[in-house]
Amino acid sequence: MTGVLLISQIVLVVIITIAVLLQKSSSIGLGAYSGSNESVFGAKGPGSFLAKMTFFFGFLFIVNTITLGYFYAQESSSSVVDTVVETTDVAAPAQQLPAEPEQAVTTESNTSK
Repeated sequence: MTGVLLISQIVLVVIITIAVLLQKSSSIGLGAYSGSNESVFGAKGPGSFLAKMTFFFGFLFIVNTITLGYFYAQESSSSVVDTVVETTDVAAPAQQLPAEPEQAVTTESNTSK
């Protein structure tokens, strides 16, 4: 499910980017390269249509982001350690401890004359 939402997130980002770049601005943006687009969108031009489209896809982007965050939070609440099966049939070897540690007796000899 998260894969489908992630792909739709990427598609929404591309659509929003194109819609924002097509809108009229002080430097005209990419709208100058699309030709005479006022006849396609009506007498008022693409301003209101592109603004509504940008708002709609922006709303879908926010909803998709919140949904993705919810699903990723659900996945992160489970741990790999929770699924580990704790069955071992191998016994640990028994260690033999010495009764008393032997103290090494060292003899010092003076060889200097």
